[in-house]
Amino acid sequence: MTRISVTVDGVTYEEEVEPRLLLVHLLRDRLGKTGTPIGCDTSNCGACTVMLDGRTVKSCSVLAVQADEGDVLTVEGLSSGGRWHPMQQAFHEEHALQCGYCTPGMIMAAIDLLKDDPDPSDEAIREGLEGNLCRCTGYCNIVRAVRRGAQSMSGQEEAVSGR
Repeated sequence: MTRISVTVDGVTYEEEVEPRLLLVHLLRDRLGKTGTPIGCDTSNCGACTVMLDGRTVKSCSVLAVQADEGDVLTVEGLSSGGRWHPMQQAFHEEHALQCGYCTPGMIMAAIDLLKDDPDPSDEAIREGLEGNLCRCTGYCNIVRAVRRGAQSMSGQEEAVSGR
């Protein structure tokens, strides 16, 4: 067993973990962060995407020991004061989900995309989300949600349509 210290959604945890324990299992099974789903367990779908030290990672492909002394942000940590993060709100308003399984990973990937490109084109959004799979929606509403979220995050209040 290895002792690690990891901050998740602003709370620091000290845990004894097996060196082979995946971050996704630490989050879900030990810390109760069930908003991060286990999708494919092979890093193909992106459903388990979280931020580790400010950048997205697929938590099924990261060992918990690799997050030692790190800062993890899950979809549950995005909301503040009972209010959704603007990207969460945008996904809701644009109906950017059907089953919702991919949604946490899509939201985390979208937020990370906007760090590098705060006003992405539809093509840039699709490219930025290419590591996150949705088997239900066809992506149109997801792209609109990311665009709306980008506008909200940058303080723009202009209409989402007509871009």
